[in-house]
Amino acid sequence: MKSITITRGPSGHKLKQPFMVEIPDGESVADRRLHQYVIDTFIGRHPKLAQFTFEHSTTMALAKHLLRHRTGSLHTLRNYIYDIYRFSKWLQKEPDQYLKDCKGKDQVPIPKAVIQIGRLLADFADNLQEENSMAPATVYHLVKNIRFFFKLNGVQLGMPYRRSDWSVYEARSPTPEELQRTISVADIRGKAIIALLAVGGFRSGTLVQLKYRHVKRDLENGTTPIHVHVEATITKGKHYDYDTFLNREASAYLKTYLGARQNGTVERPPECLKDQSPLISDYRETKPLAVGTIHYIVNNFYVKAGVLTRNPKVKRYDLNVHSLRKFFLTQMMSTGTERDYVEYMMGHSLNGYHDVKMKGVDFLRGIYLKSGISIQPRTKTRKIMDLMDIIRSWELNPQEILTQKALNYPRTARTITP
Repeated sequence: MKSITITRGPSGHKLKQPFMVEIPDGESVADRRLHQYVIDTFIGRHPKLAQFTFEHSTTMALAKHLLRHRTGSLHTLRNYIYDIYRFSKWLQKEPDQYLKDCKGKDQVPIPKAVIQIGRLLADFADNLQEENSMAPATVYHLVKNIRFFFKLNGVQLGMPYRRSDWSVYEARSPTPEELQRTISVADIRGKAIIALLAVGGFRSGTLVQLKYRHVKRDLENGTTPIHVHVEATITKGKHYDYDTFLNREASAYLKTYLGARQNGTVERPPECLKDQSPLISDYRETKPLAVGTIHYIVNNFYVKAGVLTRNPKVKRYDLNVHSLRKFFLTQMMSTGTERDYVEYMMGHSLNGYHDVKMKGVDFLRGIYLKSGISIQPRTKTRKIMDLMDIIRSWELNPQEILTQKALNYPRTARTITP
């Protein structure tokens, strides 16, 4: 083991409080990458869990598996290690020790010891659910994480009974009125964040990784809706790339926000937007926001707009950041958009026989426009503008197709020249 002092976070920012950690010996590229993965997971939030992970071969085996054979998500490793840490503290034993107790000298699991640890895990889960009022689904996933940890280290852990995974708490989609109130009280950056999540269907983890290059072409050309191609590397599972769009409202909010960054503020000088500039940036310096910061920003505007209600049974609010993604799904489906197209624009896996991506960006742009997804009520004038956008997506001139009367009077929008 060797001691190192961590002074900067994953994005290069200086930590308010540096911390020291002892890491295992290992100079290969793979070892250094694994060590950095563990450090990046807990830096600035739970530094003691980084040391806990490094101290045990069993937890390092888990980190290695998640990095090399799964998605390498920091959030996933954090959840696993936190659950293992809590179970270890409850047992008052270290992970290496209780896994060693489950095996004989030949490293073959001892049935009696495995049954005993399974019962202890069941007791631990029951205590959490009763004493901490944890939801059954939360406890179910905790047990699932710990059982996977045992399995990865050669012990197939059984349980005396099957646990329920039903969810007590389920965040809902905001109504259009609630979303309008929220966006009306937000600042320039907040309006852009809320609009992008609501009409683009992004996960917050994907939003913070978007760059200016993702919207540059359509934004600078004045094309709406703006096409955004999301690479697999910035999605949740890193399995699929996909395409989504930003409607006229989100385009306007985003353009205003980026213009403010280019003009500069009292807190920061004017910014020259480059392809790799973060689409949503910190106020004081040009760096991406953390996922937690996005959650904090959106929740604050929910509170300011007065749209939050708390369920006293679960002590949680019924709206969160993920609710904006639900808004996207709800609005798209309510207008009759085929589910496969909606799922594709949200980055979900699809039936292998329906190749949505093959149909092309222009086709998908038309599907998105046809859905009419919107935050503000769709007036007759806006319907005309949407129709003109559809015609432009066909590479035609709407001025040559729609009559002048239709352009001037929304009520006659359906009148088209022969």
